[in-house]
Amino acid sequence: MPDRTAALKSVLAPIRAAMAQFSTEPVRDALASIAAQSTARLCHPFGDLTGGAALYDTAYAPLLAAMPDLERRDMIVMAGTTPEGQDWVGCMGNYMGTFRAPFLGIPPTGHVAHMRYHEFFRIEGGQITEIQAIWDIPELMMQARAWPMAPQLGAFLCTPAPMSGDGLSIQGCGQAAMDHVIAMLTDLCKYPANPDPEIMRLDRYWHPQMNWYGPAGIGTARGISGFRTWHQGPFLRGMPDRKLDAMGDLMSHWVGEGDYVCETGWPNMRLTLSGDGWMGIAPTGTEILLRSLDFWRLEGGLIRENWVLVDILDAYRQLGVDVLGRMREFNKARVPGTIPEPDWRDA
Repeated sequence: MPDRTAALKSVLAPIRAAMAQFSTEPVRDALASIAAQSTARLCHPFGDLTGGAALYDTAYAPLLAAMPDLERRDMIVMAGTTPEGQDWVGCMGNYMGTFRAPFLGIPPTGHVAHMRYHEFFRIEGGQITEIQAIWDIPELMMQARAWPMAPQLGAFLCTPAPMSGDGLSIQGCGQAAMDHVIAMLTDLCKYPANPDPEIMRLDRYWHPQMNWYGPAGIGTARGISGFRTWHQGPFLRGMPDRKLDAMGDLMSHWVGEGDYVCETGWPNMRLTLSGDGWMGIAPTGTEILLRSLDFWRLEGGLIRENWVLVDILDAYRQLGVDVLGRMREFNKARVPGTIPEPDWRDA
C-alpha cells in the first residue's frame, strides 16, 4: 500500500513542482504532459473544462495575471484507492501571491493574498483523467474588502497546515480513520428525524479541541461548542433535510491514509433551503445540490481537524444570486486596474 500511494502521488509531482515556482511555460507543459485529456470540474464560475490547456487558459492564467509572483503551497497531499476501486490524490493548500491586478472582478489589494484550494485528481495509467477542485474565491473578496454577502459567523483566518506537521508525509492504512469519519456522518444524519441533538454523539467522534476550517462565508470554528454555534446550528436550521452521498445521483469518493481521510463529490449533498439561518439567506424552499471537498485528521482516535470547502458561489447561483455580479455593483466606485510595485525609495 505505501508503494502504491507513493506512486500515485508521484504522478502529481511535476505539476506541484511547477506551481511552487509558478510561471507559464513549466505549468502549461506539466498540465499538457499529465492532464492532456482530463475532465476538470471546477468551482463556479469556471465550470467543466476538457484538457490541461483549457484548464490553464481559463483558470490559472487569470490567477497568474492577478498575482504575478503566484505560488502553490501544498499542506496536505494524500492518496489511495476508493472502495469502488478508483485511484485518487487529494491536495489541500493555499495559492499565495501579491494581489496586483483584478481576478474575476475582485479588486486587487497590492498586498500578499491567500486563496485556499481543495483539489482532487483521479489517476489512471499514470495520467490525470479527472479533476475536482474548489478554490475559496470568496476568501479573496474578504481580503479585498469587497464582500457582497452577509457577514460570516465563524472566524476568518489564513487556513493553517495540520497541527501534526505531517500533511506532506502521510502514509499507512487509513481504513480505521475512514470508518470513524463515515460513522460520524451517519450519526449526524440521524438528526433531526430524531429530534434529540444527542443522537449525533459528537463527543464520541470529535476531539474537545477540534478545529473546523470552513470556507469564507461560513468561517472557522473551535471546539464542539464553536462548531455547533458558528456552523452546525445555522446549517441545520436552514436545511434540516440535508442528504449526503450515495443517494440518487449523488456519489462521493472516499480515501483514507494513515490518520487522514478525504472525500470528494460533484455534487455530494442535496438540501432544501427551508429555514432561516444559513449565511443570512432567506428560506426560499429551493432544493440545491452542494459540492463539498473535505479533509479530516484524527488524533488519538478522534477528529482533531477538519478542512471543508463548499462551492459557495455555485450554491448562490442555484438560488438565483450572482455573487460576482453583486460584488461588482458594490465596488463600482473603486478605481479599477493594476497596482504597480511601489518604489521603496519613495518617501
